[in-house]
Amino acid sequence: MSTELKLRPIEPRDDTAVAAIIRKVMPEFGASGPGFAIHDPEVNGMSAAYGRPGCAYWVVEDEAGRVLGGGGIAPLDGGEPGVCELRKMYFLPEVRGRGVGERLLRQCLTFAREKGYRTCYLETLEGMKQAQKLYQRLGFQPLCAPMGATGHFGCDRWYALELR
Repeated sequence: MSTELKLRPIEPRDDTAVAAIIRKVMPEFGASGPGFAIHDPEVNGMSAAYGRPGCAYWVVEDEAGRVLGGGGIAPLDGGEPGVCELRKMYFLPEVRGRGVGERLLRQCLTFAREKGYRTCYLETLEGMKQAQKLYQRLGFQPLCAPMGATGHFGCDRWYALELR
């Protein structure tokens, strides 16, 4: 496998690959039933969904141009103004543990700050231990209850980061 991984903004040609990654990775963590992002309509058209103002989505690709993961930022549905959500950050197993999650998360947080968001929120699962370690390492604080109205009632862990 190629060793050089690149982050770049999503393009329409990436939609099929990103949808396939989301549909492969989420069930790995038990996130395939009702109340999970795998069923969000945007999964089939991520480039359009994140092409709106205040939104961005990046993909991770190898030297051969193969998309191996991605993640993005969008306003929190049903949330207060100034609150964004880290959305659909998933990676194929072959790139996990290589620091790409941190690189992508830092890219997302930089974008959020540049767009004037005050808080970044995310939802995850108890079983996504490595992701939670990353979130906490970068300053996210656990919450007792969800924020906004994402419809992701299957998630059981919530975090927020004040963007100073």
